[in-house]
Amino acid sequence: MKKTISSYLFTVIGAGLLASGVFFIKTIEDPQDLLRVLLYICVGLGCCIFGHGMGETIVRLAMKNNPAVAEQLEIAQKDERNLANANRAKAKAFDLMIFVFGALNITIALMDIDLTIVLLLVIAYLFIIGYCTYYRIKYYKDM
Repeated sequence: MKKTISSYLFTVIGAGLLASGVFFIKTIEDPQDLLRVLLYICVGLGCCIFGHGMGETIVRLAMKNNPAVAEQLEIAQKDERNLANANRAKAKAFDLMIFVFGALNITIALMDIDLTIVLLLVIAYLFIIGYCTYYRIKYYKDM
């Protein structure tokens, strides 16, 4: 699938999710437990997917109209200094996320929230830690 088609497809899917989520939130009188959560997840995912698709579409149109800027952008994206800075920023954000997510897990557990929600958050936290550990070991073996 070409990039142009995928960005248009993301835009349409995102708008559809967003519109259907808002429509069902407004029309269903009293949504219960899981249905209420599902509707708001549809709205959130719709916003994210729509924003990503529209962003890609706008960037593609801007680059199509101005090839000099497109070439400059491609050079900037492949520059090693920019890649190194982006990787350092990701590493700092990951380090902060570990502490924030851990504190959030403890806070939610102490608030006496339903056990399934706490377990889902803890499993997601441990998955991220496990993923980091796996790649750390893999990269150490490569060195």
